[in-house]
Amino acid sequence: MSARENVNIPSGNEEEADHRPLVLVHRLPRFVLPFDMRTTFRLLDPISSAADEPPQDFLSRHAPSIRALITVGPAPVNADLLDLLPSVRLVVGSSAGVDHIDLNECRRRGIAVTNAGSAFSEDVADYAVALLLDVFRRISAADRFVRSGSWPRKPEYPLGFKLGGKRVGIVGLGSIGSEVAKRLVAFGCRIAYNSRNKKPSAPYTYHANVCDLAVNSDVIVVCCALTKETHHIINKDVMTGLGKGGVIINVGRGLDLFEKEPDVPKELFTLDNVVLSPHRAGLTTESFEAVREVITANLNAFFSNKPLLSPVQYE
Repeated sequence: MSARENVNIPSGNEEEADHRPLVLVHRLPRFVLPFDMRTTFRLLDPISSAADEPPQDFLSRHAPSIRALITVGPAPVNADLLDLLPSVRLVVGSSAGVDHIDLNECRRRGIAVTNAGSAFSEDVADYAVALLLDVFRRISAADRFVRSGSWPRKPEYPLGFKLGGKRVGIVGLGSIGSEVAKRLVAFGCRIAYNSRNKKPSAPYTYHANVCDLAVNSDVIVVCCALTKETHHIINKDVMTGLGKGGVIINVGRGLDLFEKEPDVPKELFTLDNVVLSPHRAGLTTESFEAVREVITANLNAFFSNKPLLSPVQYE
């Protein structure tokens, strides 16, 4: 999330007269809360409001009053941060993935955690299908072909492939994976999936092993959350099982991404069978509004002692 918002810190007198709940905005410098929530909450942002004060001093000064924080982007929420914020009882994630939040530490301290729920699911699913169509029909490669002036010299452009009828294996049949499946069924694709557990309500073939899923698929769509168990889940064995003509679409953690972004492996730049995208799959005007609604609902519920809208379940 990178849209600009300035968050001001009220003076002491203003704080006494301000009855809006206090919420800390926890972010890295290159990420900014992309919507204005100041009509409902009093936001504290150490980066924009405490330029001349060390962040730890700023947090220590406000810590007794901070019961909830919003984490924007991949800003880590770990024991060191929580040590500075002993009154925090809610961590509100603004993304689908929560791999940047130490869930074990939050559970140990009795801190509830929420994420964006299904706010990004439809847009990410749309993007996954768009990437798949792009690869099969060579859309981005064809665009480069035309722009480079190659068409007059090489009138025969390689054929693409039909999407309908393809066997698609989905890794992670959660909110995003289910939306991807729904869209690809409409294209006439045959869906199978791998997930931590078989889902009785899912009308698709279940494979307990990702390698087995790959062997029985033409396409693998990665939709699972990033955990210790899923880290590097698409390995050499899976790619071998998928075969040389197979396609892998990665929207894991809810977004198109790379392991060390924004540093992308240079080996990918020259491959026409690879479509690269800068971690934008879920970012639309509509999804930002949906995330704002989810975050607001979770904070309102917390400060009203009501059930949270999108709690992350501890295992």
